[in-house]
Amino acid sequence: MEEEKIAFVTGAGKGIGRGIALSLSKKGFIVVGNGRSFDPKNLENGLFEVKKTIELSGGIFFPIQGDVSLAEDRDRMVDAIYNEYGKIDILVNNAGVAPLKRLDMLETTEESYDRVMDINLKGPFFLTQAIANKMIEHKKENPKMKPIIIFVTSISVYYSSPSRAEYCISKAGLSNVSTLYAHRLAEHGINVYEIRPGITATDMTTGVKEKYDKLIAEGLVPQNRWGTPEDIGRSVAALAIGDFPYSTGTIIEASGGMQIQRL
Repeated sequence: MEEEKIAFVTGAGKGIGRGIALSLSKKGFIVVGNGRSFDPKNLENGLFEVKKTIELSGGIFFPIQGDVSLAEDRDRMVDAIYNEYGKIDILVNNAGVAPLKRLDMLETTEESYDRVMDINLKGPFFLTQAIANKMIEHKKENPKMKPIIIFVTSISVYYSSPSRAEYCISKAGLSNVSTLYAHRLAEHGINVYEIRPGITATDMTTGVKEKYDKLIAEGLVPQNRWGTPEDIGRSVAALAIGDFPYSTGTIIEASGGMQIQRL
């Protein structure tokens, strides 16, 4: 019988993280998901709605409270997962935030900049560092193990949005982090990938729906629709099951073709 695989998805309580958690569960992974909010009584949205949904389908979801931007929370979450399951096969760095308020970059505040960078960039860098070191040790004991790390970035890696400069910078930085870890961990047999979502229907984009509806109608997205969390989840799951073994460092864009340069 094949050993069960453990996937840790950050920011799994809503949006893209929820879509990723559900998709990985459908592929047979035990999913661990974290969030800053943690309310076991809330079965309508958040981590415990995800837990209920996955368990109704026969899967296993282990919710854990934690903020990836805080070192003590990162350490506590990693310890809790290893105490519960003894390993992490898949790490999906998904947790991220938009600026609290969209401001022209000539007005961006240091408070907003630091918040976005801490959650979107610093947190994933150091969480990956901690888990990668454990994956390396685990592979020494179990050479057949094939750990995978996935970074969820954005088309904002290369699309300019001066009204949310700190977000674009954080995602561009995270893309580079993905490349660096792919390079560094290749010798240890740990593959690293990057997923770049496009315009995706989540809580983060609710406030700009009218703007993007208009842009999509005008042809911004070749496939002529919004992306969904399920679109991103299925892309992550395709990588997580190990069908791209000779492709570490690969970037997969889930944007409906926005990367196509058109005349």
